[in-house]
Amino acid sequence: MTIVSTLLLTSTLVGLATSLYFRVWTLMLVSPLIAVLAAIVLQSDGYAFATGAPIVVACLAFNQIAYLVGALLSPDNDSMAEEIDGVPRRGREHKIHGQNE
Repeated sequence: MTIVSTLLLTSTLVGLATSLYFRVWTLMLVSPLIAVLAAIVLQSDGYAFATGAPIVVACLAFNQIAYLVGALLSPDNDSMAEEIDGVPRRGREHKIHGQNE
């Protein structure tokens, strides 16, 4: 049980740290790493697939929830919609020289 709580805590802290320093696209790199490392740790501790798979899914869920919480609480809270589609929020403009003159 200590292994499971350690994995969940670690994946939560990684998600929080990722949200404070990187963009949302970094989750595409971090999530597979968490899944593989959690599976290796669980397999080496003797967990079977049926008991290890839900733990890996929980680690990924905790990671992404922590990312969302960290992104919402960060001081430079840019909109995720702006990050995804590139459309600036109301009152903001793209910084393209000569286009908005």
